[in-house]
Amino acid sequence: MSDTTFILNGKETPFAPGQTILDAARDAGVVIPTLCYLKGAAPTGACRVCLVEVTGARSLVASCSTPVTPGMEVFTQSAKVLRSRKLVVELLLASGKHDCIVCEANGNCRLQDLAYACRITEMKFSPSEETYPVEDVNPFIVRDFNRCILCGRCVQACNEVVVNRAISFGYRGSKSKIVTGGDLPYNESECVFCGQCIEVCPVGALTEKKAKGMGRPWETEKIRTTCPYCGVGCQQLLHVKEGRIAKVTAVEDAQPNQGRLCVKGRFGYDFIYSEDRLKTPLIRQNGKFRESSWDEALDLVASKFKDIIVKHGPDAIAGVSCARSLNEDSYQMQKFFRAVLGTNNIDHCART
Repeated sequence: MSDTTFILNGKETPFAPGQTILDAARDAGVVIPTLCYLKGAAPTGACRVCLVEVTGARSLVASCSTPVTPGMEVFTQSAKVLRSRKLVVELLLASGKHDCIVCEANGNCRLQDLAYACRITEMKFSPSEETYPVEDVNPFIVRDFNRCILCGRCVQACNEVVVNRAISFGYRGSKSKIVTGGDLPYNESECVFCGQCIEVCPVGALTEKKAKGMGRPWETEKIRTTCPYCGVGCQQLLHVKEGRIAKVTAVEDAQPNQGRLCVKGRFGYDFIYSEDRLKTPLIRQNGKFRESSWDEALDLVASKFKDIIVKHGPDAIAGVSCARSLNEDSYQMQKFFRAVLGTNNIDHCART
């Protein structure tokens, strides 16, 4: 046997030095379910859903944090593994309030998927009696601690992915809880509302406030687009139901944002439905605005520019571009001022 292969479910399988069992199995097309694993973050082995059987090991091991060694024999679907996985899921289901029918994450919940895969049809353990109030005092995120399974993905996303360091584990033992600051509400903490915690939450503990009741996952169409707010070009998915955006998520592994969005990109889509949004150009006439066509408005601006250039020269005109606009738009604007109007009086708002 090669120094770069191991036995996976009875089949010789290649692996790269330093790979975990989970990564090597996924490269080989073998699915090992996880809840706490977060790509790009340090493995924690917290949820115990990814346990596998390794020949010679005293007990089942966490595949997300156990490195592969040459010749290692691993079983991902043995009777022992399946019993353990089902028990873990049953315990998680009893850890809080997981009523899928009314949960916003219904249809997009890993715990729900695991319960179905494990063929769990009834509650084996009594659910936890301790309840926490739902936190929805901020405008963006609903935190339901009763649905939290303490997987720690939100903590890792906040600390290791976006490095905002607003979320952490609080208290100890059975009182453990995900907290911000000294167990403060989101809006009183260091949270910048990027929403990355929502993106990675595998259950319904963290959901978008504005998306509540807007549509189930199977009712929406996912449309990939580029965020319109700045020149970075973050890739996002619009979840659209009946022609209206229900919510926005990031495109995983897409460049340049790699599954991340800022508060504007994730939550700032309301403006397209604003009643105050201008739908046609306006021209001031006799001290009042009136609607006009684009041709009329552009002709008016062009004629004003021409008059100014004739009377005072092109350097009498200056332009200020938005530094957060698309790179292509900023390029076109400076090209227009330099090549068409004949002036270098072009700048952007970052300098102001």
